[in-house]
Amino acid sequence: MPDKRRSRITTEGVERAGNRAMLRAVGFGDDDFTKPIVGVANGQSNITPCNVGLGALAARADAALKAAGTMPQMFGTPTVSDAISMGTEGMKYSLVSREVIADAIETVVNGEAMDGLLAVGGCDKNMPGAVMGMARVDVPSIFVYGGTIKPGHYAGQDLTIVSVFEAVGQLRAGKIAESDLREIERRACPGAGSCGGMFTANTMSSAIEALGMSLPYTSTMAAEDAETADAAERAGRTLAEAIAKDLRPRRILTRDAFENAIAVVMAVGGSTNAVLHLLAIAHCAGVKLVLDDFEAFRARVPVLCDLKPSGRYVTVDLHRAGGIPQVMKILLAHGVLHGDAVTITGRTVAENLADVSAAPPAGQDVIRPWERPLYAHGHLAILRGNLAEEGAVAKVTGLKTTRITGPARVFEREEDCAEAILAGRIRKGDVAIIRYEGPRGGPGMREMLSPTSALIGMGLGGEVGLVTDGRFSGATHGLVVGHVAPEAAIGGGLALVREGDQVTIDAEARMLRLEISDAELQRRRAEWRSPPPRYTSGVLAKYTRLVSSSSMGAVTDLPAPP
Repeated sequence: MPDKRRSRITTEGVERAGNRAMLRAVGFGDDDFTKPIVGVANGQSNITPCNVGLGALAARADAALKAAGTMPQMFGTPTVSDAISMGTEGMKYSLVSREVIADAIETVVNGEAMDGLLAVGGCDKNMPGAVMGMARVDVPSIFVYGGTIKPGHYAGQDLTIVSVFEAVGQLRAGKIAESDLREIERRACPGAGSCGGMFTANTMSSAIEALGMSLPYTSTMAAEDAETADAAERAGRTLAEAIAKDLRPRRILTRDAFENAIAVVMAVGGSTNAVLHLLAIAHCAGVKLVLDDFEAFRARVPVLCDLKPSGRYVTVDLHRAGGIPQVMKILLAHGVLHGDAVTITGRTVAENLADVSAAPPAGQDVIRPWERPLYAHGHLAILRGNLAEEGAVAKVTGLKTTRITGPARVFEREEDCAEAILAGRIRKGDVAIIRYEGPRGGPGMREMLSPTSALIGMGLGGEVGLVTDGRFSGATHGLVVGHVAPEAAIGGGLALVREGDQVTIDAEARMLRLEISDAELQRRRAEWRSPPPRYTSGVLAKYTRLVSSSSMGAVTDLPAPP
């Protein structure tokens, strides 16, 4: 990618007069054509509280960029609200939107030959999609997080969006009244911001800060607090400095940076979706990252933060306790972080953390000291076996039961499983199988928050296993295994399970197995026939044709086979 592309395009002789004429129409003067042009990718949308405040942040960043001597040019990126689309056909578009966002950023930045990029995002896929786009275009870039939502409150409890999903199961189990459900639903989301626990949005904001692509402390700020808008302004100034230094994403997004991000995700107890998204970002950055890298860090990094969905606290509590810099300083002090990794500030990780104590502050227990972790090892495990030859992802900490062998209850769609759970047809000891919900089979690898929340709400969270080639919401917890690869739609092991087969999930041994002989497995495989695609036109059909395995990040831009 040539350096300072725009300045050459806009100043090279009479043949570029047309370029300049178009730019004059949007506010350029004679002195502006030698300034860097910076794209401001704005994810503003009032369809979701995650993104409803992003326009104001983009405007603050835009003004800061202009004051710093650049020419910011704003463009939009789409969003799909996972929480709104959850449990519907619309959820099939969620992961697809990550690719659309990355494609949109690449298209605009390269199409208009921009010199830099500032992206503002809030919902789950805005963040990895934006950073994937940054890695592809490789012009100086920074990410601005829209901020977390503050918790709602009811009956003395902090509420998040998952409180509503779990309350549905609690109502069906007779544990709460319908009036309680109504009050929880009314109070769970009190204003702007991304879902408040260490769910996917806050996990990815934390990972992006750890990668070095956003400013320190900004990944845990509340959307409605003034410091979030102030941080957007600082991000604009920081990006202008990075453009002057030609500090590009691929210098920041190194192997060391991804290891730092994995370590932080483990320490904060983050979403299983971080595995999928970090694999995808690494692919775009040209960094080799595989599932086993996550397993290696699981063994080295304890869970230090007591955060929802399985813990007690929400992300604003983490921010008050010192945020991601505090977590990173503890990890750095104990040798599991690369302190010499470069960040968008122009300083190294160690330099950014120089003034942070190596011990968490007294008087709080959101962030635990290294010597007294919540769990001794990381929570995201990679399971393998004849049901997941390429691998599967599970949360393995805080489980009442770490091993289950039980009869398979097989479902071809998420909705059918959720209905069976709420109707009381899934019982203690069962292993629910939800298949043909993978990247190709779904398509789009839907999140299974409806069935998993129903299990928790009905008191079956530690008593029933659930296995799927789809994904889980960052709000999910329990004995659940997702991202199973190869997926059922291409003949993976899940396609061969029959109702009543014995299935074993063993979190300690990191094993996922269908308890039949190899000969029987091969016989079933020979009989299996691929189902027709569920969509034959439009973006979902296109995605089905292009998407890779979840074990490779479910990306859509792999090189064509020779």
